[in-house]
Amino acid sequence: MKIKNFIYIFLACYLATFLRLSIDNNFIISIIGSFFVGFIISKRLSYSVEKILLSGFFSCFTSFSGFIYFLYKIINQGDWIKLIIFSNLIIIVNLFMMYFGSWISRKIT
Repeated sequence: MKIKNFIYIFLACYLATFLRLSIDNNFIISIIGSFFVGFIISKRLSYSVEKILLSGFFSCFTSFSGFIYFLYKIINQGDWIKLIIFSNLIIIVNLFMMYFGSWISRKIT
């Protein structure tokens, strides 16, 4: 990969981190990110653009650490049933949103 692409990935990460901090809701961020990842994957973009968006922007925007921190707070409360429900709900909703984004992308093109 060219050095120019690394700079674009860096800028995409910076923008995604800024947006993530301005939204400040892990569940909403993961839903938005899953939708757009599905949308981007179905577009069949060039390798460089796909890496910039998926590895740069969306990996920082939907960071896994936000999801784990959310579950960690539930564990500290000692509510194991809530932990099981939320972890499964988040995964199912995100998979659905990724599929929905992919479906929308295919319908548009």
